[in-house]
Amino acid sequence: MLLRILDRLEEIIIASLMGAATVITFIAVAHRFLVDVPLLYPILFQINLAWSQELCIYMFIWMAKFGAAYGVRTGIHVGVDVLINRLNDRWRKATILFGLAGGALFTAIVGTMGAKFVIELMHTDQVSPDLELPSWLVYACIPLGSYLMCFRFLQVMWAYFWTDELPHHDATHVEGIETSKNAPIALGEA
Repeated sequence: MLLRILDRLEEIIIASLMGAATVITFIAVAHRFLVDVPLLYPILFQINLAWSQELCIYMFIWMAKFGAAYGVRTGIHVGVDVLINRLNDRWRKATILFGLAGGALFTAIVGTMGAKFVIELMHTDQVSPDLELPSWLVYACIPLGSYLMCFRFLQVMWAYFWTDELPHHDATHVEGIETSKNAPIALGEA
């Protein structure tokens, strides 16, 4: 139950940040071009959107940190497994578990170093240039995203240890669309 809530929260955060950044970017670009229209100039010139670029950068950074954890959970990260697939089953499993443990260790270290950095920033008065957000708030995505990614590595490692199954993302599958056995698989088969 808690894992489903965490999964959904992760997806909502990623989608919300992506959608909001897209809308803000569109508004900023439209403003930039519409301010040159003589009729709209007196209205739009008053509006200052200089902060929008900084906010979008922060939103995309937060989205990327949480998106990386989502990628581990769903198996959409790119991996080179040509050599690993040639190993016998026992060595293959050990190698994959070692790789997952290495990913968990690395993200735990990054999360811990990030948490230390954020805690030190909390005791300063540093703010972002345009939005004047506290700097620690901007950098909080490092420990939060890294610890979530570490948890996802451990989650995948635990499931793989017991079931021998890794999350696999099928790029050809579109949710809500059924495929026919007679449908062409590749270009030129139609």
